[in-house]
Amino acid sequence: MSELNAGFVGLGAMGRPMAGHLAQAGLLRAVWTRSADKAAAAAHGWAIAPVAGLAELAARCDVIALCVPADADVLADVDVIAQHAAPGLVVVDHSTVSSVTAQEAQRRLRAAGGDFVDAPVSGGVEGAIHGRLSIMVGGEAAAVERVRPLLACYAAKISHLGPVGAGQNAKAVNQVLVAGIAAAVCEGLALADALGLDAQTLIPTLSAGAAGNWFLDKRGATMLRDEFSVGFKLALLHKDLKIVRELARGAGTDRSVIEKALADYAVLMAQGHGDEDISALIRLKRRPSGA
Repeated sequence: MSELNAGFVGLGAMGRPMAGHLAQAGLLRAVWTRSADKAAAAAHGWAIAPVAGLAELAARCDVIALCVPADADVLADVDVIAQHAAPGLVVVDHSTVSSVTAQEAQRRLRAAGGDFVDAPVSGGVEGAIHGRLSIMVGGEAAAVERVRPLLACYAAKISHLGPVGAGQNAKAVNQVLVAGIAAAVCEGLALADALGLDAQTLIPTLSAGAAGNWFLDKRGATMLRDEFSVGFKLALLHKDLKIVRELARGAGTDRSVIEKALADYAVLMAQGHGDEDISALIRLKRRPSGA
């Protein structure tokens, strides 16, 4: 793995621990984020040389991972990288964006002699910290193999699903399931709370049966304690689901789960809860509108 000179762009709740795994593996050469102080502190902590900006990072690395908030960020970063990178550089994008954006990013990088792999992740902050993410990959086989040693540093499972865009389409499906499961768990536990059931006994009991799932296991107890500071921000799921809605419209499939989740999270965001974990949905399940 030592032949890779990897850079990492985006040091948020997911990106920072992912970059940390690359540093532990001896692959990380440079990091960059829009907060210069955060980037400098991370570089110092991992004993790598700081960079003045994305252009310098691109010139220094041959594989660059992105983990940024939105489609516009991905394309803006790709444009800078394409201008300053040596031919053959591969960008692997862990952001959740549209498959159309992924395909456009590949087009821009290929025009500059590089390539692009879309590789959104699932597994939450815990998965990033413990190196146990599921990674949904789209790209040409040679590019995917080029970045596989990097992905292996923080993956429990790496699935190559097809050409560029296939990873983002798989993540769209993932987000529908996440939204639906979260709604069911929040609604069920709101009922359990109202009925006075003991959470310490109830949650392991549910988890051992057909109702068991990751969200119940990881978020059930915390949501009942009104602790919403861990995990995936609901404003980010709202952003993702707007992308998913357009995909579903184009495919002609049912959007009931998507539309309900978008409406619910919009209410919570308007109430100032956008930075809370998606388990904050239990707030609405306890006090449904109009009740």
